[in-house]
Amino acid sequence: MYRVWNFLSNYSLLLILGALSGLVWANLAPESYHAVIDFALAEDFVLGVPHEEGGDVVRTLTVHFLINDVLMALFFAMAGKEVWEAIALERGPLRGTKALTPLIATAGGMLGPVAVYLGLAWAWGVLETTAHGWAIPTATDIAFSYLVGRAVFGAGHPAIRFLLLLAIADDAGGLLILAVFYPTGPVAPAWLILSFGAAAAVFALFNWLPRRLDRGNQLRPTSTWVRRKLSFWPYLVAGCLSWYGFQQAGIHPALGLLPVIPAVPHADRAFGIFAEAEEHLGDLLNAMEHGLKHVVEVVLFLFGFANAGVHLSAVSEATWLVFFGLLVGKPAGIFLFGWLAARPLRLGLPRGMSFADLWVMGCVAAIGFTVALFVATVAFPPGPVQDAAKMGALFSVAASAVAVAMGRLLRIGRVPG
Repeated sequence: MYRVWNFLSNYSLLLILGALSGLVWANLAPESYHAVIDFALAEDFVLGVPHEEGGDVVRTLTVHFLINDVLMALFFAMAGKEVWEAIALERGPLRGTKALTPLIATAGGMLGPVAVYLGLAWAWGVLETTAHGWAIPTATDIAFSYLVGRAVFGAGHPAIRFLLLLAIADDAGGLLILAVFYPTGPVAPAWLILSFGAAAAVFALFNWLPRRLDRGNQLRPTSTWVRRKLSFWPYLVAGCLSWYGFQQAGIHPALGLLPVIPAVPHADRAFGIFAEAEEHLGDLLNAMEHGLKHVVEVVLFLFGFANAGVHLSAVSEATWLVFFGLLVGKPAGIFLFGWLAARPLRLGLPRGMSFADLWVMGCVAAIGFTVALFVATVAFPPGPVQDAAKMGALFSVAASAVAVAMGRLLRIGRVPG
């Protein structure tokens, strides 16, 4: 578990530093802060996205756009890589009956926050202005949740593996929600032909074809030449084309690298989520992930800086909708659906894990932060409601204190690993 701890601790530290930097600057000198993040790096960037009335909507490349729509694609690519391996590869942790309880609990952990969010919005009479943010509290921040979970349960507790499975499945659901429910403009699905066509072409020409030509030859000369001479460059080109296809299709371009991930040469089997063993694998997909690790850590610092810069007075109903959606709806949904899976459906919990552990783990998973902040930026236009929703995502770090308190109250035993 060392690699998990090392990567996520660095990831979390830089994200927190970035968020604190943005929050402090925005409250001390808001004009200069917004001048920095809204600074135009290039006018008339890209070719625009199709406008429903004809012509193009021209975009400007600002610092904020560069971070959220371009650089964050690397973060979602790393998350997507773990999701894809967990689902598609042999021994993937989200395959088979053992994964059913975490998957069902994940569904509860997404439906519960939505129910609380929309229910409170209706009760408070703000449904019309806040309903579009229903997906914000569905997120689980895998880094913070893992770090807090390890502090509560210890590295060797079965609840940690359950939490990682739940967080990865939650990421998969979040990516799907972003793609389907939060378009960045008028949807033009024909442009997805470019994205998936680029992925299919790079797979056929630089992955499948070399292996086909090397059939029966244990030296694999063609595959070796492609790997050594071309390396990741064909996949970089395909990723750029796929990103552009998503942007033109009206789907958030930060998801644009996802179609290319399955096309990259990869290991035959999964070794677990952020598994240490992957460091010793020579396949291109894991090599690319290792090469991007420190880059993504810097991207997360920039993301925190660019998105957490809201004024402390921005608190309103949207803040509490997100906050209670996470701190109430998330643990309640995980516990209820986890209990349904374990008892009525007789799927059981992992050996050594109790229902008290399940409840505390739900509290740990209530930390939304990174993805919740991201969804808030696409759910609402810049303004008071977006800022208030972001405050709710920032406040969700309080779930860490709740989880620690619950762990002590329920006498959760730490298991060293």
